[in-house]
Amino acid sequence: MSSQTPTLMSLTGTTPASSHRPGRRTALRGLLMSALLCLTGAVMAQVQGAGASFPSLVYGRWAIAYEKSSGGVPIHYKATGSGDGVKRITARDVQFGGSDSPLSSEELAKRRLVQIPMLVGGIVPVVHLPSVPEGRLQLTGEVLADLMAGQIRQWNDPRIGALNPGLPLPALPVRRIVRADKSGTTEGFTRYLSDVSSSFSAGIGVNALPKWPGDVERAEGNDGMVKAMKTTPGSLAYVSYDRVQAERLNAVKLRNAAGQWVAANEAGFRAAIADSDLSRKGDDLASLMNRQGVASWPITMTSFVLIDAAPPKGEEASPVMRFLYWCFMHGDDLTRGTGFAPLPVALQSKLAARFGAVKPQDGKLPMYQAM
Repeated sequence: MSSQTPTLMSLTGTTPASSHRPGRRTALRGLLMSALLCLTGAVMAQVQGAGASFPSLVYGRWAIAYEKSSGGVPIHYKATGSGDGVKRITARDVQFGGSDSPLSSEELAKRRLVQIPMLVGGIVPVVHLPSVPEGRLQLTGEVLADLMAGQIRQWNDPRIGALNPGLPLPALPVRRIVRADKSGTTEGFTRYLSDVSSSFSAGIGVNALPKWPGDVERAEGNDGMVKAMKTTPGSLAYVSYDRVQAERLNAVKLRNAAGQWVAANEAGFRAAIADSDLSRKGDDLASLMNRQGVASWPITMTSFVLIDAAPPKGEEASPVMRFLYWCFMHGDDLTRGTGFAPLPVALQSKLAARFGAVKPQDGKLPMYQAM
């Protein structure tokens, strides 16, 4: 919106409480808005998105920055889970869907969607163990898999003790907290556990909504997982790293493929990128899981957005494409300090081609490079 365009607030003003009852004030503002739109033909452009909760806090930060920039429009993103994000953009209920589970080229063609990688982050196991200092608990992938499969049921189990000599492990039952919604975070987490544990792979496998054996507590989204874990002593959950930072959660250290004990951080995500074909070849579908780099965080993954490949009109596609392109052009600055890592330079030329793959049905190309 141009800086010279008056906002609705400046046009309608505010009415003192002593002059009008609340109902009359609301009605007056509604009439003034209608009159304004009729007189000027103005259209308040908005961009609606929904899907993956993994990157939702970052998308919110980007939306605020975009709205403050020249020509920005309101961006609304609702964290509903990757499965719902794919469902809603396929139905064209939103202008973009967020997903941590990339679609195949066949699925993209079937749904008439364009897939764009946005950023890289990490999934982190977190615990609520009152006697264990923050960041001290160490687990191998195999032991973590057995914990999530319900095969290790007590926190003072000898297998955990052997990895943590001298650490005061409580005699508490392991209470697993898992996602209730179809989740790209869960799919990425189970992909890692299946990679490091043949028994987990055979018994549970890679799934966005797996059938967890035994009793588990279910929560909606990353933020629901955080809330449930904080109120459940003995709990084990898995969340995005930015939640670990924001909520000061007790994160687990993992032994990576190089045999090193590592804590989750942005440097570890960058190390995973550097040791993958995401960096070497610009392949945004390349796996970032369990890379061999010494500093690599083993549960690292790329998050994507999906947009309509053949919108009815070019002008209707412009607002969402302008926002996403702006995020792409400001990627490094926008991502710094968020708990995520930006995309590598090798991917940038491919991203430009992705935007060009949007072909409106009216033949008019979307305008998205103005900013």
